[in-house]
Amino acid sequence: MGGSDADRTTVPEASVVPEASAPLVLRGREVGRDGRAVRPVVMAVLNRTTDSFYAPARVPDDAAALAAAERAYADGAEILDVGGVRAGNGSPVDEAEEIRRVVPFVAEVRRAVPDLLVSVDTWRAGVARAAIDAGADLINDTWAGHDPGLVEVAGAAGVGVVCSHTGGAIPRTDPYRVEYPGGLLADVVATLRAAAERAVACGVPRESVLVDPTHDFGKNTWHSLLLLRRTGALAGLGFPLLMALSRKDFVGETLDLPPEERLEGTLAATAVAAWLGARVFRAHDVTATRRVLDLVAAVRDEAPPAAALRGLA
Repeated sequence: MGGSDADRTTVPEASVVPEASAPLVLRGREVGRDGRAVRPVVMAVLNRTTDSFYAPARVPDDAAALAAAERAYADGAEILDVGGVRAGNGSPVDEAEEIRRVVPFVAEVRRAVPDLLVSVDTWRAGVARAAIDAGADLINDTWAGHDPGLVEVAGAAGVGVVCSHTGGAIPRTDPYRVEYPGGLLADVVATLRAAAERAVACGVPRESVLVDPTHDFGKNTWHSLLLLRRTGALAGLGFPLLMALSRKDFVGETLDLPPEERLEGTLAATAVAAWLGARVFRAHDVTATRRVLDLVAAVRDEAPPAAALRGLA
């Protein structure tokens, strides 16, 4: 986009810049594109819970949650991911309660911030159906098709869906001595490819199917680091690639830090994954993530610097 031809004569650009994953399109809109510029997408985390692992993301109060949604959009998020149930072990939350926490809020965000795309983090088809009726654009199935009817609901409505990998773990369980005898990467690639193709067969537009290796879910820290290192293989699956890295345990264990101190590690992992071609990033820290992704997009020559004045003025 920006360099001169002379900058490219020694080493072909294609040999130094990894291939990006497929672009994401939701509701007919290519997310992250602004004219010729294409930037990775920030998916802001907002949990309507009282017990999620990272306290600042817990926003059970309606007014505070709407203010957080508006702030996330102003800070550069293009998608808001709304969750009603803690991912790990915690207090039981039945379907009716999950709907109560999530669905009216989805409708309120759609009214108040119409340009902000809304994702709902659920593994339940009933919650997905109610959320779509309220205006959700994307269903983030972090538990890898535990409810096989969920992707059918998404397909019938023509909204997006996230296909994930958990190694067969059931919802709200933590990994314990998990192994992948045939190799983790092979298992992740095969699982994501099959799930994504099923989503397309169910009616989800191909460009609206995201794949997510789902760090930490059904994995130990060594597994998650390997998947980060092999982002390029996942970007090559032919679908938009989502990375949910924010303040996760693999970051914390790598640096021996609690969730509150994992920002730098998260941003380092984000930069690596963005350089290697990931397209969408689920993040607690929208402003910091947006800045990292904009810098990587400029290095990849996919978007211009915001103010390139040095040596010119």
